[in-house]
Amino acid sequence: MRLFKLVSVLLALALLSPMALAKPPYVEIEQRLTPEQLREVGLSAEQLATLNRMLREADDKTAPPVAEAAPHAPGPAIGAGAPQAAGPADPAVGAGAPPAHRPGAGQFIGLNDEPIKSRLKHDVAGWEPGTVFELENGQQWKVLKGAMKLPKPMVKPEIVVIPGVAGRWFLQVDEDTPKARVYRID
Repeated sequence: MRLFKLVSVLLALALLSPMALAKPPYVEIEQRLTPEQLREVGLSAEQLATLNRMLREADDKTAPPVAEAAPHAPGPAIGAGAPQAAGPADPAVGAGAPPAHRPGAGQFIGLNDEPIKSRLKHDVAGWEPGTVFELENGQQWKVLKGAMKLPKPMVKPEIVVIPGVAGRWFLQVDEDTPKARVYRID
């Protein structure tokens, strides 16, 4: 039994080597943005240096350790004033798309998401956790939190799925009713 514990401890120490605790290096704003984006932002060299320093310090305080630093390919940052090429016209790309299909997925969660307007494929008399809403645009959203019984059923109402902070989404059937917290399941 002691040998097993010793092997377990040695294995744990090997996994916690300095390589395993390395954080990915901070990538300066000048490397994240295109020259056009930098001009659009209009910061001086001193302001850029200050902003880089502040972001690096914040990153050092909040970034959790990762097992292996992934190489970062410099490119345009999302949410830096650059127009987005993709829009809601393509359901696989843009707001409400699964994270793997959104431009800049993993960066600035919720920052570039837009409300999704559609109509339900079915009538609605209320909802509770587990209720699935099917939209005419093909999306399916499931209620995570919130319950509501409407005074009278609504026939295939227009709805809005609104982005919240940190990737949260809320389905609004009517302006005067509470929103349901939902997540996309398709």
